[in-house]
Amino acid sequence: MPNGGRQHGVSPHWRRSLPRDIQQAFYCPRFILSLTIAVEPPRQEGVIRLLDMSSAYVESLYPPESNHILDLSSLEKAEVTFWVARVGGAIVGCCALVEAGDGTAEIKRMFVDPAARGRSVARKLMETLEAAALERGLSAVRLETGIYQPEAIGLYRKFGYLEIPAFGSYQPDPLSLFMEKRLEQTG
Repeated sequence: MPNGGRQHGVSPHWRRSLPRDIQQAFYCPRFILSLTIAVEPPRQEGVIRLLDMSSAYVESLYPPESNHILDLSSLEKAEVTFWVARVGGAIVGCCALVEAGDGTAEIKRMFVDPAARGRSVARKLMETLEAAALERGLSAVRLETGIYQPEAIGLYRKFGYLEIPAFGSYQPDPLSLFMEKRLEQTG
């Protein structure tokens, strides 16, 4: 294959490491049509697999003091809404919206399985969480991401997120990028 053995942007390594049902779901021509996003509990096998992949990825890029990932028990708190993206029943992505109690919320644990990237999963997760934030009357959604994650930064910029100073309990960190999107209520 001309792109180093990749088919549809998926490396052979990731394909082999996925359960068979997920492999089949990713190569379904109706991938987007079968994509569902729903609020679900984070404590389930497929989500834990994604969270472990996400943690390993972030830990490979940043020192511990620059990792700001929420653990599983924090994702189960009342102020957290957790969404799961599925294709054909297989879990392919997730994200959380953590309400701060001041009319704002923060995006946490946004992650899409590498084999499902480039297929609008992250876009659909973002659209879902922003719609929920608007529905709740929140004035802004914020996030922290690392500077070595250009795909994530590009996604957030595409959705209109702008750089801001550190917020909440975060301290300024040269390896972190803090972003916010002000939400406009209609009606």
